[in-house]
Parts: sequence; structure tokens; C-alpha cells
Amino acid sequence: MALLKEFCAENMTLVPAAIKAGACRIELCDNLAVGGTTPSRGVIRAAVQYARPRGVAVMTMIRPRGGDFAYTAEELDIMRDDIDCACELDTTGVVFGCARDGRLDVDATEVLVAAARKAGERRGEHVSITFHMAFDAIEPEEQPAVIRQLADWGVDRILTHGGVAGTAIGDNLPRLRELVEIADGRITILPGAGITWENADHVAGSIGVFEAHGTKIVRL
Repeated sequence: MALLKEFCAENMTLVPAAIKAGACRIELCDNLAVGGTTPSRGVIRAAVQYARPRGVAVMTMIRPRGGDFAYTAEELDIMRDDIDCACELDTTGVVFGCARDGRLDVDATEVLVAAARKAGERRGEHVSITFHMAFDAIEPEEQPAVIRQLADWGVDRILTHGGVAGTAIGDNLPRLRELVEIADGRITILPGAGITWENADHVAGSIGVFEAHGTKIVRL
């Protein structure tokens, strides 16, 4: 099976070139300097209108700010509105993550999963969900239970570096393999951060997955 390469795009600028270079899915976000935030309505519309007719999925980041992943009630309202907006613009799916004090923020995650499911019901099409690298802010001993919980909720994939930010992806391969085994095919483990067009096949093959994520996942 060919490796599905998800290109992380900060705006619309590189989307056409990334698709031409082999990206099969776009994670669309803004402000990568803080790890990505929600892109504008105009950027979502342009990316979807370009990518989806070419058979390329668009996953829209839902994150109101940089910093931690513990959101207030007011921020959750913003995120629900942004999910509705992105889905009205025909995004394939949404990307979010909620963690507090080293644990999954269960209540906040349930709110956002429900919002995505309701958006899908309104438009009559499944809205894919990625739980992003907030997963890496969760204590390692908590992660197995989180994987099972997200799978139970029907979340499609977890984006993870397999370790804390700044560590080499090669050093995290054993942990990523463990996470894939825990997932047991119920939810996709999507490796990211430090993955490039040069090492993507090696990383994916080493941990037994068929998807990989990065800003340099294709050669531009």
C-alpha cells in the first residue's frame, strides 16, 4: 500500500505545489510558529475548492490560540463555531485536541467530537476527526487509555510525535510502535514532526502505518 502523505499547510500558498508533488491530504492551519491555529474562512474555502475536486482531503485545524490545550468554556464555544464554519465550507474533517494537567480533557473533547458529528449529520457526510499533538502533552502512562477512549468515540486518527517536542523522530520509533500496537487498528496513529520526504517511508515502515504528516512530507 502506498504511503498517504499529509502535508501541513500554513495557508493556501503551497497547497497546489504540494498536491502536484504527491500530497494526498492537506492539514490546513495558520500560525505554525505556535503549532497551528484555525485558518480564516477565506483560506478554508480556497483550499477546499482547489483540493477536493482533485481527490485530496482537507483537514482543518480547530485551535483558537497557541499555548496549552486547556480551553475555557468561551474558547470551546469559539471552537464549536469554527467546526460549523469549516464543515459548511466542505472541509473533509477537523483537527483538535484537549488536554489538561497531563490528562485528556474528557468533557471538552466530548463537546468537540459531538459538534463534528452534528455537522456531519447536517450535511449528510462523515466529518473526519484527528486528535492532534495535544496527545503528546498527555502523560505516557495515560496514553493507552486515551487511545482506547478516542477510538470508542469514533475519532479517526491521532497525530503524535511519539515523544516530547524537539526529540528526534528516529529516537521515538519504539514508542510509536507501542502506540500502533495499542491502537490495534481501531484508530490510526499518524506520525508527525521531523518527518520529511526523505525519511517518511522509513518511519512509516518501521512502525507499521500507512500515513505520515509533515510540512516537508513532499519534495517541493
